[in-house]
Amino acid sequence: MLAAERHRRIMEDLERDKSVRVSMLSETYGVTEKTIREDLEKLEEKGLLSRTHGGAVMMTEGEDNLFPLQYPNAKHRKAKEAIADYAVSQIEHDDIIALDAGSTTLEIARRLKNAPLTVLTNDLFIIRELTAKEQIRLVVPGGYRHQNLLIGNDMHDWVRRLNVHKLFLSTTGIHPEYGLTIFTEELLKLKKVYMECSKTVYCVSDHSKFDKGALITFAALSDVHCMITDSGADEELMDKYSNYFGSIVRA
Repeated sequence: MLAAERHRRIMEDLERDKSVRVSMLSETYGVTEKTIREDLEKLEEKGLLSRTHGGAVMMTEGEDNLFPLQYPNAKHRKAKEAIADYAVSQIEHDDIIALDAGSTTLEIARRLKNAPLTVLTNDLFIIRELTAKEQIRLVVPGGYRHQNLLIGNDMHDWVRRLNVHKLFLSTTGIHPEYGLTIFTEELLKLKKVYMECSKTVYCVSDHSKFDKGALITFAALSDVHCMITDSGADEELMDKYSNYFGSIVRA
């Protein structure tokens, strides 16, 4: 079993049981306890868990859980609302935009006026939000349902042919070394394709995502033209990241 797959399964065990033991994981996955300890160390470095003596636990309350949820993440709602307000101010009539899947991009969809606009998305929650706004041209790539998303290899070439003015991109982690990261490989290719066909890339992310890295890198920080975060991101942290993005906005 590859290390990445083992990491994924360890996180699934942790999400289900809230704690794991090195000895149990060693027996389950047929590797040495030394290997498991190294796995847990790497996952802790990425902000995914907290190690304990002989095992690991979910992150302490107040930290943002990077394991993907089926339903929109309700944490940091005020921050996401502020980010969404600023993002909407960047959208003009007749724009062609792409809304990546995520709780912050869902807040953007909720704030879009019923006005001439083309929106590309594969997020079922966003699709549901926009269907009642008849002036918005909703473009939905094909695919099969995976939790709240439409995914599938056939959609990528089709999306790549589109001309998108502005992409509003979500991420699980933002880190100087790891870049923009996510937990599930299923989302990797579509995020890359969205970025390929978009003229301007906005990353919308609350301050809790900074200095954290999930398992899979999908983009470099320099691939983002504008990072939109919230006022909870302190100036020292923003100064640290100022050279990585085209610009940073604290909404």
